[in-house]
Amino acid sequence: EFTGKQQNCSKGIYALAARDIFTYLNHRMYTNLNLSVYVSFFEIYNGKVYDLLNKKTKLRVLEDDRQQVQVVGLEEVLVSSAEDVIKIIKIGSACRTSGQTSANAYSSRSHAILQIILRQNDRATTLHGKFSLVDLAGNERGTDVSSNDRSTLVETA
Repeated sequence: EFTGKQQNCSKGIYALAARDIFTYLNHRMYTNLNLSVYVSFFEIYNGKVYDLLNKKTKLRVLEDDRQQVQVVGLEEVLVSSAEDVIKIIKIGSACRTSGQTSANAYSSRSHAILQIILRQNDRATTLHGKFSLVDLAGNERGTDVSSNDRSTLVETA
């Protein structure tokens, strides 16, 4: 099963992407690029952004001078394998905001974004590539789930 907070972290799209990335990076065609892999994981809940890898620290989202969106203060963790990424997914997923609805016992109330970032080893600030994988909040529609309270309906809007 790939949905909700209780999903098997080793079989979801996040883990599949991480495995593919490390498979490619370990291929001789890519090893000469000398890349390091970093992971960040954050959630958007009720219009606010929280770092899932740093005690749910509230973050600010700003646009830089190149008109690129930056999440200020977001923790990036250096990883060396897909298994490291899966551990991080488990840690972050446990912090995610969730709640119970009449349709789903473990419905995510937030949007979660896992970023897998590739940087050149010799220049840690040089971005080579970034994958942003998004898990949207549960979408139990009010017409389908009449017993949801008002805050749950607002969260899923």
